[in-house]
Amino acid sequence: MKITPTPSDATLRPGQIALGSLSLILIAALAACGGGGGSSAAPAPNPTPQAVNVDVPLLFSDGSNEDWGTIGVKLLSLSLTKQDGSSVSVPLGSTPLPLNLAQLNQIGELLNKVTLTAGDTYTGVSLTLSANPGDVSLTVAADPEPGFSEAAGTVIPSSRIQIQGATGAAGALTVTVPVKFDKPLVVPTTPGAAINVEFDLDHPAFLTGHVPVGSTQATWAVNFNGPVKHKKVSDLTRLVMRHHYGKVVNLSSDSSTLTYSKQLPTTPAVSPETATDTGVNVNVLADATNGTLVYDIDAKQESTVKSFASVSAALAAGKYVRVATRYQQNGTLVATRVWISSNFNTVWLSPEGHVLRINNAGSEMVVADENGKPVKMVIDAKTQFFFRTPENALSDTTAIGSGPAFAAAKNLVRGFKVHVQAVDPLAPTLVAKTVDIETAAFDGRISSVTAAGFIYTRSFNTGGDGYNVNLSYIDAATANGSDANGNAITGFKYWNWSFPSLVTSGTGAVTSFVSATNGSVDFGGTAGQVYAQGASYARWGDKAAPNGWSAPWVVLSPTNLPLATVASVNNATNSFTITVPKGSKPVTVGYSTTSGSATLAYQVDRSKDQVTVTPQDLSSTAGLAALTQGLTVGARVAISAIPQADGTLKAYTIKYFSGSQQPK
Repeated sequence: MKITPTPSDATLRPGQIALGSLSLILIAALAACGGGGGSSAAPAPNPTPQAVNVDVPLLFSDGSNEDWGTIGVKLLSLSLTKQDGSSVSVPLGSTPLPLNLAQLNQIGELLNKVTLTAGDTYTGVSLTLSANPGDVSLTVAADPEPGFSEAAGTVIPSSRIQIQGATGAAGALTVTVPVKFDKPLVVPTTPGAAINVEFDLDHPAFLTGHVPVGSTQATWAVNFNGPVKHKKVSDLTRLVMRHHYGKVVNLSSDSSTLTYSKQLPTTPAVSPETATDTGVNVNVLADATNGTLVYDIDAKQESTVKSFASVSAALAAGKYVRVATRYQQNGTLVATRVWISSNFNTVWLSPEGHVLRINNAGSEMVVADENGKPVKMVIDAKTQFFFRTPENALSDTTAIGSGPAFAAAKNLVRGFKVHVQAVDPLAPTLVAKTVDIETAAFDGRISSVTAAGFIYTRSFNTGGDGYNVNLSYIDAATANGSDANGNAITGFKYWNWSFPSLVTSGTGAVTSFVSATNGSVDFGGTAGQVYAQGASYARWGDKAAPNGWSAPWVVLSPTNLPLATVASVNNATNSFTITVPKGSKPVTVGYSTTSGSATLAYQVDRSKDQVTVTPQDLSSTAGLAALTQGLTVGARVAISAIPQADGTLKAYTIKYFSGSQQPK
């Protein structure tokens, strides 16, 4: 098999290649088929079939975490694992690549394209990250969850960050992260296949804090073994991508295509922000049917264009751009919106991040940026709101609302991932011109579940930020991806966080969901009850809610329980009981040892102010033995679990603590 850059969407400049940010998505798109020219000679009786070449764009995305504004890593290398065990190196250009994982909440950032051969089979991917002091950077979010041990906006010094699994000499430390695909990828001969490797930033084992003896500040252990997993992507055209940053190279002779060199912002961010050149050129088409919205920030002009001819002067070589893009089914990229400036800091400056709050009048929105700072934006009558729908070209460029009234109607809530463009990014008071809603995330306690919909209840550290949102299910006829066997799904679906391939869908999905969300667990005392929780990325304008949000799916998510104490153990039934602070009675926790669906277990050894996190495979004899040895009466455990209808908890992860320094 060979890997070469292709000239379709992303091409390398000499000696360099690609770049990215945190669920690695490898999208197989048909590039070219071999063909023969005319000849008077008779063809060979059994000609050798010519190989079919397939373009594979590389992107990153992640799962969210509300406590961190920056989780910065440096990517050194990437390789694909073939079925025979051999590895194929993917060039990444100007490494190490600085990536802020916290900004990629279910959205992807394009790295590059490589060419694969149809029919080849791949079983996984391996990432290598730099692991020297300072190579992982952590900045606390603008308003972390209640009880979080760090103050808002705190930059964690490298002396308080321990990277697990690092190997190599001082100054050249690395950590390798292997990821096995849920199902092997057989490179197709038609567009649309995709691989998504997600870094789950909210995974209980990803970041573990502990306070060394004699200190009042936590040290954070960063563990990449476990939080990185395969996640299915079923439709190339539905991928929501992070805005590209680029430096204009040229326009095509017919002005249909803009070529820019892909840039990445410096991580952690600096002021003024600077760019890292990735070494990859990206080609994007103007939307010749619906029009591309172009904003010249320096000239304060905007236009809708179906080719770039009328804005060619603004798009002179060397100008900086920020581009919202979408994939077409044939693997080409189309620009939906383009922002232009002569200065990189200007196209970058408008805040990107998660909505913190919106005032009751809808006239002010606060966005948490990557520096852990709240950025206030004025919403006026001209502010337009867009919802990214790359699979629908017209809707992707059409505003879903405008002005304070839209915001005041609770059409945006805390946690939405947005990219805001200010009228003047350098003005002392920032006025929002456009708000791109990249993901509309609702999560929290699930209640009032009926055949028509349900309520999400969510609370935050700042009381007024919470919400009670009533969501309907999408219409039963609405296309909603495919199941593990590739069969098309219509209507609502749901699944358990632990088993993303076991999707409940079809005519009985809503009835099953009503039953599945009736469970609760009571610890007694003032500890309160644990209820069913979940998360959804909502859709705007479905037939079920033409002027609002509806839920295409729910993932039933585990609840992170307070630090608990083991009260009793029953190894014969793979269960134990725990008590929690302020609770008056123990609750039973069950765990699974079944291969492929075993509970995730981590031994956390805390000794001499050092933390070591060791994954234990509960489907193996050794891993199960390690857990049973660690689960003794009085042991401290950190558990995430889903409440069951019988009042017990089904563990998703178990962290049990060993060593001379026990958590308090």
